[in-house]
Amino acid sequence: MNFQQLEYITAVDTHRHFAKAAKSCFVTQATLSMMIQKLEDEMGVKIFDRSKHPVMPTEIGTKVITQARRVLLEAGRMKELVKEEMDTVSGELKLGIIPTLAPYLLPLFLQQFSTTYPKVKLIIHEHTTSTIIEKLKTGLLDAALLATPLNDNSIIETPLFYEKYFLYVPKNEKDYNKQYILPKNIDVNKLWLLEEGHCMRSQILNLCELKKQHGAEETLHYEAGSIETLKNMVDKNFGITIIPELATHNLSAAHKKQLRLFKPPAPVRQISIVTHREYIKVQLIKVLQQAILNIIPANMKLNKKINVLSI
Repeated sequence: MNFQQLEYITAVDTHRHFAKAAKSCFVTQATLSMMIQKLEDEMGVKIFDRSKHPVMPTEIGTKVITQARRVLLEAGRMKELVKEEMDTVSGELKLGIIPTLAPYLLPLFLQQFSTTYPKVKLIIHEHTTSTIIEKLKTGLLDAALLATPLNDNSIIETPLFYEKYFLYVPKNEKDYNKQYILPKNIDVNKLWLLEEGHCMRSQILNLCELKKQHGAEETLHYEAGSIETLKNMVDKNFGITIIPELATHNLSAAHKKQLRLFKPPAPVRQISIVTHREYIKVQLIKVLQQAILNIIPANMKLNKKINVLSI
């Protein structure tokens, strides 16, 4: 048994396909299959049921793969300990981020981060929360930037900042010309939402209690895939929407006049850097965390008198 064999079985478990697993490990399928067969012969068990498509681990195989992931994580941790001792910030960091945050946060710190840490290879994947959590648990991602809390005991959440939510209305909208807006005063028949799978959608549903409002489901016949699409719909004088604070920072002066505040304490979403409990790249995640905090306005780091929405 060796580390290479353990990497191969975890790759097959991740991709559920021998050819794809081989490609991810930069070896031929024949080599990968042979090495896994040798491991199975040595252990006297079948790790994978090859008769199924996609390939599935056997009952004992699932236990073996779980242990293999732990061994590989610990081996990786040894390398990270050496880097930390030498005070070397280098290596690869696979980062997940939700689509409602990526276009507004990433441009703020990526260039400076790359300049400050030229030996760090940052690989960014944009996915919905559920997909990111799954990839964290299987080791395909090292960390993620998500809206929290997630209420998952296998996940570690380190809050970074808090984004207020704003109501975004058409120009000359008279129905919302008030100092503060109450969620109950929002006309859900005019409200545009993101499509299913976005955590921001869940938060807004909870904020406006749409599920409790009679006839609300009938109005949600169109669901956008991005915040920019929602804003564009409103700009055509068609409906209203709710957007997070970072999405408002680059608005023109004219568009900022279309923003409406919620009555204090304003509803917010908590953005955290999230890792699996068995994560190993401690130093890389710390420098990433600090790089983000350096560009976030002070008022967004405060956590007093706020209304963090649940997901």
